[in-house]
Amino acid sequence: MAESDFTEKKYSLTIDGKYYNTLDIESFSLMMKDPSYCYKFYWLEAIVQLISEGVKETTFDAIIDEMICNAWYSVREFHIHLSGMQVDGQVRDGLERAVLLLTELSELPANASKVEIKNAIMEHNAALKAYKEQLTKMVPYRALAGFFNKSSEAADWGSIHRMTAYIERINRDTVLLPYTLGEESKLKKKVYFQDAWVEMIQDQTVAILGWIQYEKVKWLQNNNPEVPGLIYKLEPMDEKMRKLNNVRKLWEGILTVSEIRDVFTDEPVVSKQYDVDHFIPWSFVMNDELWNLMPMDSSLNSSKSNRLPKWDPFFVRFAKNQFIMYQLIHEKEVIRKLYEACYRDNLHSLWAGQELYRRGNSEEEFINILQKNMQPVYDSARRQGYEVWNRG
Repeated sequence: MAESDFTEKKYSLTIDGKYYNTLDIESFSLMMKDPSYCYKFYWLEAIVQLISEGVKETTFDAIIDEMICNAWYSVREFHIHLSGMQVDGQVRDGLERAVLLLTELSELPANASKVEIKNAIMEHNAALKAYKEQLTKMVPYRALAGFFNKSSEAADWGSIHRMTAYIERINRDTVLLPYTLGEESKLKKKVYFQDAWVEMIQDQTVAILGWIQYEKVKWLQNNNPEVPGLIYKLEPMDEKMRKLNNVRKLWEGILTVSEIRDVFTDEPVVSKQYDVDHFIPWSFVMNDELWNLMPMDSSLNSSKSNRLPKWDPFFVRFAKNQFIMYQLIHEKEVIRKLYEACYRDNLHSLWAGQELYRRGNSEEEFINILQKNMQPVYDSARRQGYEVWNRG
């Protein structure tokens, strides 16, 4: 969509052919102010990503597909509620509802690629249509509200047709907007990105996406107060971040001097034939703390995946194995050295160092300390929607 004559006059080129020092950056900074739902963040994020890829004209439908892809991993893998929950326990956010419906329809895994997600959206578009249309009702218009105070004409929020015309007039007569809208209806409605804003956004994509993520994290943390490490739960994590080598060496050392029984099978753990796994899923705690790690049958690890074990009877079995470790740490110098090698990557919780692994705990005291600190985390994961693994 070509710029108007007004735009060419008012937003003249500056040195190096840059427009953006004359753009209304202050109003742009208000595009995420006072959201009612999280999908306002995803709307702007999708627009910035599309512009960074060279897109200058698109549709509501394409932007919402991008939003679903961006929200997929947080909702599916980490059970993040994008805008909290209603009093009746129902999901508040329309974007989250769209992700959950697509999950039911497609059975895609939490780590599905963007291509797989978009293919699934295309396959199930008819069923998703009502959910997607709901996302177009206010956010595309409300997102521009920060620019409207430059006009003496009040916005008519009661009519999409009149809002579309109002946005066009603001853009033509008052202030250059990041985008204007076509006359099409619902998901087919066109979105035209303005050239000056395209240039600025392409130059500043990394900074703008960082700003959006910062604001999004603040919103999500407020709506998911029990979720730890939320900033790491917005996109897939690099598996190289996992730090289990020293913990594996510690358990190998323990197995040379003591029998350890698998928490789930009650069979002896065989040296070098087990996985080190988290009792409370890593996808919830987002750390590799020693107090949450255990050796377990490799064949069961994929079955457990990111589900919670039943607390009873598995916690007591887990805690008894932890107590065997604790005893050997204080009884055998070689095990103590293997334990100390875990300090950097696996021993950051103050309560673990000051209470759990301190010398002198009885078995009962040790298990009580572990339960006191682990059960609230376990219960938070349950409330967040983590499924219980029905092994045993």
